[in-house]
Amino acid sequence: MSTKVFVGNLPISATQEYLREFFEESGYAVTEVMIVLGRETNRPRGFAFVTFAEGTDVQKVIESTNGQSFMGSKLAVNPAKPLEERKGGPFKPAF
Repeated sequence: MSTKVFVGNLPISATQEYLREFFEESGYAVTEVMIVLGRETNRPRGFAFVTFAEGTDVQKVIESTNGQSFMGSKLAVNPAKPLEERKGGPFKPAF
């Protein structure tokens, strides 16, 4: 079972440290926090992935933190989905 959740609706001012503190104050052992940055802008995109210690009940994490206020925003906490392999390569016009 996965120990990772997707956290959406993050304010731009959120940091990995603030997000770690939020979940640890809720009673969960956090092993990694990754705020996703824009490829071109290198600025936060408003979501993150948080990984918890083995044995953490992720469903309980979701139930207790989804919709909670974090730095003035209501968090959207969901199970993390595995990254799907993308097809493609360089853009090729259809004409």
